[in-house]
Amino acid sequence: MTDPAMSVTPYWELTFDADGDPDAGRRDRLLAEVTDRGVRDLVVLAHGWNSDRSAATRLCSRFFEPFPVLAPTARLGYAGVVWPSMRFSDEPIPDFPRAVAAELPPRPVLDKDTRHALLETFPGRATVIDRLARLLDQQSREDAELEEFGRLVRLLVEVVPPGPQALFAADTLAEGVPQDEPDILAGSTATVCEEFARAITRLEDPDGARGFTIPDPWDGAHELLRQGTYYAMKRRAGTVGERGLGRVIGQLAAKAPGVRVHLVGHSFGARLVSFALRGLPEGVHTVKSVTLLQGAFSHYAFAARLPHDPRAGGVLQGQQNRVDGPLVCCYSSHDSALGTLYPLASRMAGDAQGVAEFGIGQVLGAKWGAMGHDGVQAVPGTPSLKLAEAFTRLPAKGCVNVDAAAVVRRGGPPAGAHSDICHRELARLVLAAGRVH
Repeated sequence: MTDPAMSVTPYWELTFDADGDPDAGRRDRLLAEVTDRGVRDLVVLAHGWNSDRSAATRLCSRFFEPFPVLAPTARLGYAGVVWPSMRFSDEPIPDFPRAVAAELPPRPVLDKDTRHALLETFPGRATVIDRLARLLDQQSREDAELEEFGRLVRLLVEVVPPGPQALFAADTLAEGVPQDEPDILAGSTATVCEEFARAITRLEDPDGARGFTIPDPWDGAHELLRQGTYYAMKRRAGTVGERGLGRVIGQLAAKAPGVRVHLVGHSFGARLVSFALRGLPEGVHTVKSVTLLQGAFSHYAFAARLPHDPRAGGVLQGQQNRVDGPLVCCYSSHDSALGTLYPLASRMAGDAQGVAEFGIGQVLGAKWGAMGHDGVQAVPGTPSLKLAEAFTRLPAKGCVNVDAAAVVRRGGPPAGAHSDICHRELARLVLAAGRVH
């Protein structure tokens, strides 16, 4: 199968809805053609936040482009996982022209592209989205208006039973510690928005050159909506991974048992491919490597015991053992989205006092950090390597952390280098992890 935007062939696309149900035609095409095309190693990439299919396809094309040159004799095939996530229009995109980025509206405004993306991602919520947009435009000084904004964000992203996504909601914060609703949605809207506003100010002005300013909670309201949306996307990524991609890999193993699968995920796509391991049918051993690029989920996800609660483990504890090869976690200190905004949004309700008393970094970084910022944590025996040495020193099996800051470094505030993943070195790392030559 070919795509006019695709730089490699053969390429297939796997499309899933919010509940993890696949587009049967696209799935069946992959299952029917992969053997006929002589594929030995299938590289599967799941995107993170994207507004539409074309953006996801462009990401796949750019990421896959170096593979044929790096492994010219390998019998490679490529698949892109397209799932209903969304990207706010001011999110950085790899290779996005800076001139275009400069034309984007200020953060507190809900621009038309983001409104359209919200409507596509949350069908049936048009009235809620329109009201959110008006409140952001007006930025009333009345406390009641800000609290109304928080109520509407909760309404937008709430889990609607009895759909399967409800099964993936409890772990979206602590990755194993049950929590009905994140503090950013359950607590005081004004308090949370002020914290987001302060965090964004620190990211944009780390040296304090602008001097002391009192944070405007409306400056953080846009971030509250963004993080509330990400909470829903994170929940959805788990659903699509376990109920969707995991099952398709099982079907592929039955249809083409000689095909070796290499899973790659960016951001929430890293969460998606990790949950696919949990959805593999018993006895399937065709996943030969997993590479997580700037994973936007808890660094304790694979831990058997949480350091702050030894009675509990990560939601994916032991799933790395389902991989017949290494699970490679790439992280970068330049990813400020995962270094500051992610742990702030991921805190539990009981941590609010600690944040106020000790500061964001001291309380949140260790407990609620993302693996894309500091790697897999609390999994004994996990080695840590620099990118340059990882090509020849990856373990044969188990988790391994790779510091990719040498290449994952481009991007400004507030997200930093989160989307800077299209590099020849990272393509080479995927091939090394899968022992593809």
